[in-house]
Amino acid sequence: MKMLIAASAALLTFTFAGAVQAFCGFYVARADADLFNEASQVVLVRDGDRTVITMANDFEGDVEDFAMVIPVPTFIERGQINVAERSVIEHLDAYTAPRLVEYFDPDPCQRFDYDELRRQNGPPFPLAVAEDAAAKARSRGVTIEASYAVGEYDILILSAEQSDGLVAWLRENGYRIPDGADKVVGSYLKQNMRFFVAKVNLEAQAKSGYSYLRPIQVAYESKKFMLPIRLGTLNAKGQQELYVYALTRSGRVETTNYRTVKLPSNLDVPVFVKDEFGDFYRSMFERQTAANGNRAVFLEYAWDMAWCDPCAADPLSADELRKLGVFWVGADNRNVRPAQAQDVFVTRLHVRYDQRHFPEDLIFQETGDRQNFQGRYVVRHPFAGKASCDIGDYEQALRERQSREAEQLANLTGWAIDDIRAKIDFAGGEPPAAEEPWWKRLWN
Repeated sequence: MKMLIAASAALLTFTFAGAVQAFCGFYVARADADLFNEASQVVLVRDGDRTVITMANDFEGDVEDFAMVIPVPTFIERGQINVAERSVIEHLDAYTAPRLVEYFDPDPCQRFDYDELRRQNGPPFPLAVAEDAAAKARSRGVTIEASYAVGEYDILILSAEQSDGLVAWLRENGYRIPDGADKVVGSYLKQNMRFFVAKVNLEAQAKSGYSYLRPIQVAYESKKFMLPIRLGTLNAKGQQELYVYALTRSGRVETTNYRTVKLPSNLDVPVFVKDEFGDFYRSMFERQTAANGNRAVFLEYAWDMAWCDPCAADPLSADELRKLGVFWVGADNRNVRPAQAQDVFVTRLHVRYDQRHFPEDLIFQETGDRQNFQGRYVVRHPFAGKASCDIGDYEQALRERQSREAEQLANLTGWAIDDIRAKIDFAGGEPPAAEEPWWKRLWN
């Protein structure tokens, strides 16, 4: 029996010129999608009413059990479907991932303006569907509008009169449809949406030479700028992770029916976080999700693709962008150096969702906001050399800084402050004493 991968991100695993801010510093770690289990990735290229969607599934198991059902807003022809390279999405993930950077304190005995320094750092269907199969589909009010072979996939485009007929037909043909699907499917049919159904052609997959299923890519024109996620929540085992990478000409992309929230960024954390960055980021993201009622979409990155600072990976080349469907990057620019890939703005959104807290599909809008943003966290190493002067003032300031970093880390992650302090090598051996409450000073 085929496992249904429903539409959108979840569907992929379930069964479819503002001011420039320079950061500098040395990049040392990134928080990519691999930090989270069962994370789906979707690339949305949008220009006017034209959309190219690339869906990377994380399906594990026998490919014979793989199937994908995705609501689409318009009829899809063969020329609008493609298979993409997973490596390009992996590159995009690396380029946009939240990152950790490090600085090193200079020799405190050197003469410098300390204030200035701080400011600077601050189903098995044959390709030709048999007549009797088509007749059975029509008896259920289902129309098989087209069938295609694309790479290792056999693809059908379906329309239907009623949701119960479509659900019944899918079940009769071996798809595992979760309870409650009729209502969700019916809502898509009321919007005159069709269903894009993909399964693996085992013979074609064996000939392809790939040990994994490549991303599926679909191009279409529609005024709807959205990503359907509701089908994927019906039989999910819990919350799911979704990454959306939106590439536009104009600027940042945000959701209109859920709050789009910037993650806390540009914050100093203790040096030991360098070795625990994955644990730190997971804890911080979980805490932010809970603080926003489990209903927010988080902005992790928004940047002009022409550059980065600091770079967790090089910007994508013009050729890579075209492979993702960025059709306005001209073919004559394919060999341009990555740093010169102009007129593309990338937005990275991260959402943890379930049926209770995300009852609607994700609706997006482009904005004209081109202000750069990135999830960025900073470790500052104390001066470790031999001092040639009295550095008592520096050590006192350093202890105070380390204490602030510990408190900030506790606030970000919910980690116990005592556990954090135990991992910090405080200058002089001891953290600064906590200040006595003002009311105690009055009574003493």
